Amino acid sequence: MIEAQERRSYRIDVASTVLLAVAAVATAWTAAQVTRWRDTHSSHSTKATVAHIEASRAFTRAGAETQVDIATFIQWVDANAAADHKLATFYRRRFRPELRPAFAAWLKMKPLTNPQAPPTPFAMPEYRVKEAARSEQLITLAGLQTKESRKALKTADDYLFALVLFATALFFAGISTKIPSLGPREVLLAIGWVSFLGAAVWVATLPVTLSL
Repeated sequence: MIEAQERRSYRIDVASTVLLAVAAVATAWTAAQVTRWRDTHSSHSTKATVAHIEASRAFTRAGAETQVDIATFIQWVDANAAADHKLATFYRRRFRPELRPAFAAWLKMKPLTNPQAPPTPFAMPEYRVKEAARSEQLITLAGLQTKESRKALKTADDYLFALVLFATALFFAGISTKIPSLGPREVLLAIGWVSFLGAAVWVATLPVTLSL
């Protein structure tokens, strides 16, 4: 009977020691993952904010450039209507590079006599403001960075949940060594191992980052 109890106690001691070791390592590793994923979240969030700011600036510049194009085109229309060809040429030469191909394509459609022609060159597909396109690209980039930021935050929260489970396993493994009765020790140790294995299975489904 005594030998059986000693063997039982020995097995419990071994199981407790192993659980303490693996749970301690898992807790430290999971805590590191929480920190790294939160840093990843912060990095993507910052990039999204910067992209939003740059998109807003590009949109503002695009609006200002479009207003310049419209004003210059109106001046050309007025000069052309007044048959002041010298003045019309003056304004036409000062069209911005992004307006010139659209204006040329618009003239080829003979807008004064062709009812199918667009009312202005700004309706032509050739009219593209680079800053407007850049603004759209930056908005798309900001959306992608925001999405990655949310994914990183969720992953960090998942690791935090696993960290709690590993810490729980570590707690039960530690407290099981302080109780003399074998039955309660086995119960506490079983709870600890269940917590550890559940956390291990959970962590196995999560992405891992090694970046600092």
